Amino acid sequence: MVKCNPMKTLELNDLPDDVSVLKQQILVQQTQWKNVETGLLQHIQLLEEKLRLANLKRFGKSSEKDPGQCELFDEAEQLREHSEEHECPEEITEPSDPSNNTAAVSKPKRGRKPLPEHLPRVVQEHGLEASDKICSCGCQKTYIGDQVSEQLDIIPAQIQVIQHRRKQYVCHGCTSAPATATMPLQPIPKSNASPGLLAYVITAKFQDALPLYRQEAMFKRLDIHLPRNTLAQWVMKASRIIQPLYNLLQERLLDSGYLHMDETSVQVLKEPGREASTKSYMWVRKTGDPDCPIVLFDYFPSRRADVIATLLGEYQGYLQTDGYAAYQSIGQREGITTLGCWAHARRKFVEADKVAKTPKGKIGKAGMGVQLIRKLYAIEQKIQSLTPDERYRLRQQQSRPQLEKIRTWLDQSLQTTLPKSALGKALGYLHNHWDALQVYITDGRLNIDNNPVENAIRPFAVGRKNWMFSDTQAGARASALLYSLIETAKANNLEPYAYLKMLFEQLPQALNLEDYEALLPWEITT
Repeated sequence: MVKCNPMKTLELNDLPDDVSVLKQQILVQQTQWKNVETGLLQHIQLLEEKLRLANLKRFGKSSEKDPGQCELFDEAEQLREHSEEHECPEEITEPSDPSNNTAAVSKPKRGRKPLPEHLPRVVQEHGLEASDKICSCGCQKTYIGDQVSEQLDIIPAQIQVIQHRRKQYVCHGCTSAPATATMPLQPIPKSNASPGLLAYVITAKFQDALPLYRQEAMFKRLDIHLPRNTLAQWVMKASRIIQPLYNLLQERLLDSGYLHMDETSVQVLKEPGREASTKSYMWVRKTGDPDCPIVLFDYFPSRRADVIATLLGEYQGYLQTDGYAAYQSIGQREGITTLGCWAHARRKFVEADKVAKTPKGKIGKAGMGVQLIRKLYAIEQKIQSLTPDERYRLRQQQSRPQLEKIRTWLDQSLQTTLPKSALGKALGYLHNHWDALQVYITDGRLNIDNNPVENAIRPFAVGRKNWMFSDTQAGARASALLYSLIETAKANNLEPYAYLKMLFEQLPQALNLEDYEALLPWEITT
């Protein structure tokens, strides 16, 4: 904090006899007080900025969208997914190239979409009364066809009991014991939980964010007694069943050569030597290969760099993360190339623009930063359907010049911006991570940001708002395994409930490595 009186005030007895010396001392003191005043004004400006940002976060809109500035503050991932009707008038043109067969993006049709064809139809026919079939002219009206409209109906969950009848046989010629038919192996032996029920409970909790106590209440309304303790035990046992699949997925992930990585907080109540309020972390890794997507969750009590080293093992290849310092230390390891995240860089400029006192209708320096970064995303939107080689070529032709333009603007802005201001922090982040932020243009397989893994974290973050914490470390690890299977299934376009039901039916029968590999998500034909 700036001190108000850092210099000694001139006293009457200290005044020199020489007038010129006195004037010089007065000038020096005036300069000192001017510096103090400038420091105080800057400090007030920073405090006002922090207050505006805090109020915006608490009371303002969470979205970054601002229709008045042509989707300027849309989330970065939305910029990549929006159709052409949401684009700004500015176009990113590609050089003419007969080999470039990019298909035009069609505008999505508006209005009600047709109901899926695979759903069963219950036909209800409506005819005219006999009197209405007589025309006003006296003739009999003739049937010419149907006018069809459809409504979507739903039948509440139907619960059934699977009754296993094991046939018994006895020999009447001797006293040997009866022979009883064997029952197929079950995911949880001696339990009344079928594979379908297990899949339902796990999908409801980890995909639909429905805590176990709410599921208990739902079953109770159906006159079924399933205490949450029983449901929790089933979840723990189910996580142990899928452990071999998780191990196979991790081997494939570490061999992929391109990883996204991020972490999010989780509260675990019963951790040895730690208070219940202490934060722990769920770490998430995702492969960058769209042909074999894998998403893995892992629980650890800390956020230290040694956790990252444990999760990566002997991994070699690209590692894309945010700006957390622990990732940067791992990036110094030979064989690992770190990539930055433009979504994080952009977000800091968005926040700076929100608290800036920019006149209405004008674009400030922070808004200019958002626009410059937006042009990089506009290029990515145009080339997202191309092959890696084509993406590399167009990035060199279009993204590289835009990066050079951003670098020039960044160097000029750093010299005229208060480092501790919101804009100064945004510029500092961009400057400090500049080398990592440029790596994505060197390989057409790479992404411009770390949004793929952040999107994979979202279901966990939504669920955390409902169940709020894990009771034990074992429970947190079980949750990590089940989130891993569900998110990997979704990444491979599999419906989570159907995939888990199939796993719980077939995993008890798996005997060797080939059996387990056949159950990996990309091996399942839909």
